[in-house]
Amino acid sequence: MLQCREEVLFLTKQLVNVESIVNTEGEKVMAEAVYTIVSSMPYFKGNPHLVRKQQTVDDERERYNVIALVKGTKSPSNKTVVLMGHMDTVGTDDFNHLKEKACDPLELMQALQEEKLPTSVESHLQSGEYLFGRGVLDMKSGVASHLYLLNYYSNHPEELSGNLVVVIECDEEDSSHGILSALKELQLLRDEHKLDYVAAINADFVSPRYEGDNNRYIYKGTVGKLLPSFFITGAETHVGSCFEGLDPNYIAASLTKQINYNTELCNEAFGETTVPPVSLKQTDLKPTYTVQTALSAYVYYNFFVHSWSPKDVLEKLRTQAEIAFDSALNEFKQNYLSYSKASNQPYVDVPWKPRVLLYDEMERLLIDTHGDSYVTHMLAYKEELLLDQELDTRMFAAKVVEEAWKWMPDKSPAIILFYSSLYSPRIEVTGKNEKEVNLLHALDAVVEKYQPQYQHPIVTRNFFPYISDMSFVALSDDEEGLKAVSDNNPGWGTKHYVNYEDIRAINVPVINIGPYGFDAHKQYERMELSYSLEIVPNLTNEVIQRLLV
Repeated sequence: MLQCREEVLFLTKQLVNVESIVNTEGEKVMAEAVYTIVSSMPYFKGNPHLVRKQQTVDDERERYNVIALVKGTKSPSNKTVVLMGHMDTVGTDDFNHLKEKACDPLELMQALQEEKLPTSVESHLQSGEYLFGRGVLDMKSGVASHLYLLNYYSNHPEELSGNLVVVIECDEEDSSHGILSALKELQLLRDEHKLDYVAAINADFVSPRYEGDNNRYIYKGTVGKLLPSFFITGAETHVGSCFEGLDPNYIAASLTKQINYNTELCNEAFGETTVPPVSLKQTDLKPTYTVQTALSAYVYYNFFVHSWSPKDVLEKLRTQAEIAFDSALNEFKQNYLSYSKASNQPYVDVPWKPRVLLYDEMERLLIDTHGDSYVTHMLAYKEELLLDQELDTRMFAAKVVEEAWKWMPDKSPAIILFYSSLYSPRIEVTGKNEKEVNLLHALDAVVEKYQPQYQHPIVTRNFFPYISDMSFVALSDDEEGLKAVSDNNPGWGTKHYVNYEDIRAINVPVINIGPYGFDAHKQYERMELSYSLEIVPNLTNEVIQRLLV
């Protein structure tokens, strides 16, 4: 068993001390710090071409990945294991008056001694078994574990059969520019050194799944994440004549009631079930205050998948949107009828019917109707939108749909369904090929070996339950499923693009063995020391050894 606790702890503190909030200059500083750590290892001083600081591609921001390769000499082989982890973090505003100490674990923990803390947090602080700080759990201690193993094998290549590649990527917390760029470098390394990637091991954090859960989880594969979005149009009217029009916010509310927390939209696979969709934004698109109802509204929802494809999700949500639209209209008619009786005014039957279109259906309709004039206009419009650096992919997509809607020949109320952000693909590791079988056998054997040495259960599950860069090293979706993403994202090819062929070119089974702790992305983020600093590096190391023998 590797005696690694103190070295991994030292590296963790060193990394946490560098503030590397996503989409800030701190990401560049962090990459430089990691590059310095790696390039100063004796092995890389002698082989500087085996460590690379790679700038991300097709990125609006300058930032870098660090990628390093160690070639084993014990039994030279093409077999190669990839260790991966991200160096960026979420922000520190949630630390409030302790914000300046968020990246200094020792100062932060000293300051927390003076705070009134929740009971469990207080207990962990006083135990001496936890380290607090931004990024300590998500996921700089995991990166530290990988850097420890990189350093160990760079000093002892004679103990390594095959090869080890370590990828420390940026931008995991936002748009995954880091790993998507790293795929290109992994292909270059593979071709240059004739590598055979047999598995990838991520080191993102793991946490209890429910109160009182003492399991330490290892995940095979990962959940997929989509952002289904809805542009909703109504019929504008003065609020004094509210029943003469249809408020799109009213339809949006019905849609959210239908989709939010709807367990029919939980995706079960291999005995595991995703959480239901939850709204992440709901707004109308009125630029200023008026006494007219809004012309349009915009909502989007988080949506996790285990086995459903993006095409499946669109079909299911089209049905839900039709139900919501129909419900809203029926309720509208009942309210209108009730008001008419109360005010002694005539009731006029409303002309609207539920209408739900996918974005690609609307796009084909508009091209068929208007031809090149529509296509040329929309290309120019998107180019103009790209000049607004503050516009994220989600609002970019909404504005494209809003502009396209102006060309619709029939402007009666409708819901347009589309995707407005990155699809993080689901990954199943089930033993469907030799590489997966070898990885699963190695993992099972390693857990069996180390369980007697650790007091809490080490449990394997099929899907990492959070968004992670694991999604971008393999694909379980077919071409039709992926085409539903590209065809129905209004920003595709301009504001947003993913080269899925780069993922297919790597296509390696991936597991997650990561540090354990609580409150990632929260004020009291903390990492449990013994499992994270001792068990995690040894579990990872043993899997590497078994895969490369």
